[in-house]
Amino acid sequence: MDTITNVVAISTVIAIVLCLWNLVNLVWVTPKRLEKHLKNQGFKGNKYKLLFGDMKELSMMFKRSKSKHINIEDEDEVLPHVVAFTHHSLQKHGRNFITWMGWRPRVTFMDPELIKEVLTKMNDFQKPKSNPLARLLATGVVTYEGDQWVKHRKIINPAFHVEKLKNMVPAFHLSCGEMVGKWEKLVSSKESCELDVWPHLQALTSDVISRTAFGSSYQEGIQIFELIREQSILAMEAFQSLYIPGSRFLPTKRNMKMKAIEKQIRLSIRSIIDNRLKAMKAGEVQAFLLCWTRDDVKLACMDDDFIE
Repeated sequence: MDTITNVVAISTVIAIVLCLWNLVNLVWVTPKRLEKHLKNQGFKGNKYKLLFGDMKELSMMFKRSKSKHINIEDEDEVLPHVVAFTHHSLQKHGRNFITWMGWRPRVTFMDPELIKEVLTKMNDFQKPKSNPLARLLATGVVTYEGDQWVKHRKIINPAFHVEKLKNMVPAFHLSCGEMVGKWEKLVSSKESCELDVWPHLQALTSDVISRTAFGSSYQEGIQIFELIREQSILAMEAFQSLYIPGSRFLPTKRNMKMKAIEKQIRLSIRSIIDNRLKAMKAGEVQAFLLCWTRDDVKLACMDDDFIE
């Protein structure tokens, strides 16, 4: 009995030591080794700070820039406002620098030849891993790698042929015309009018996507786009916070909200797609349909082609 107890105790101690070493290696040893390696290659940046890296400074600058108003006529004010931390790092460290997203280094460089090399060697330079919660907002070709990226890019390529895009022009024109018409009504009642164009441009983008991708109007898809907007706010919060491995499985308020929104968005889009497919098979409509989700891709382009 004592032998079994000793074996269990020793195994437990070994497991704990291994876990602690993996944790130390993840949050300290590996980041410091990468920091040294990158600096030897000429990349400058802030020194790595345990766990958080540059996340606190990034979050602070983001909140500060959101609280300020800028003069959009002054081009020198726009960049520091929109990408405050990146602009600060550029001014401080030069055109090639590293920033720390938690314990992961992010490399930024502006050499055209280096950029060309990265874009042409996709298997060598893989896309950075982000907070898994943010993937509830952005998935598909944007996040795929290797053969999976090639497969899905091949599927969606026909949707962006010139002839297909030409067929979308009437939808673009209609959406833009409706937006400008709303502006004209606002101005016609007054000699001058100050207008916040951002909500209108958001609605325009959503309207164009609805008409070209689903053959519907913005009003039909308004709930989906409101959910996407809410999800983007939550995803931005996730980007700006330190991600602890496994924390996405915890039943926190944000985690549960993001998963509920994702489920609702997928069900709504699936419903629109199914309705459009039924109408197309019945010969009622002929439309451009494009949708890709986490697990599957469906595509139909202004004719009878359909890929699943």
